[in-house]
Amino acid sequence: MKDKKLNPVIADKIRIAVNNAREEHRPLALLFVCLGNICRSPAADGIMTQMANEAGIGDEVTVDSCGFYGGHAGDLPDLRMRKAAIQRGYRLEHRSRTIRPSDFDNFDLIFGMDASNLEDLHDYAPTPEAEEKIIPMASLAVNHPEADAVPDPYWSGTDGFFLVLDMLEDGCSALLNEIKANIKK
Repeated sequence: MKDKKLNPVIADKIRIAVNNAREEHRPLALLFVCLGNICRSPAADGIMTQMANEAGIGDEVTVDSCGFYGGHAGDLPDLRMRKAAIQRGYRLEHRSRTIRPSDFDNFDLIFGMDASNLEDLHDYAPTPEAEEKIIPMASLAVNHPEADAVPDPYWSGTDGFFLVLDMLEDGCSALLNEIKANIKK
């Protein structure tokens, strides 16, 4: 299957963020957000970090993840997600944390996993400019056009964790390609 193109509005947000980071002589800062920061967002964090390193741009990108629910703060990702990720070659070692107001200052782009996360991010954003940093993660999963969210696998079986990894690999790959295209300019 041929990879599809990103939505031009999303691609433009990424281009602007890359250019701003380059003008300020600092890495592009990416933040992935889900509910508990134990399944989807730490998986996206691990996948994107590994993809950036393998592409040779690891020093030009910083990646982190967080969630809105603090009940897992300090925990490793869910064991089921770690087991699924290790089968794909990813080690997920991030410790869960909750979102902070400073995240809107410290990150160039903020990716929400589902409608609830996106709504919470928009409500939490301190300014309209901060809201502009928010991007639905599913919009990057160009080879999953039917998806409007990266589903929470917490209550699902093993297949749910692999579906999430499929979507995150797709989305992170599209994001990486857009970042690389703009770094070269």
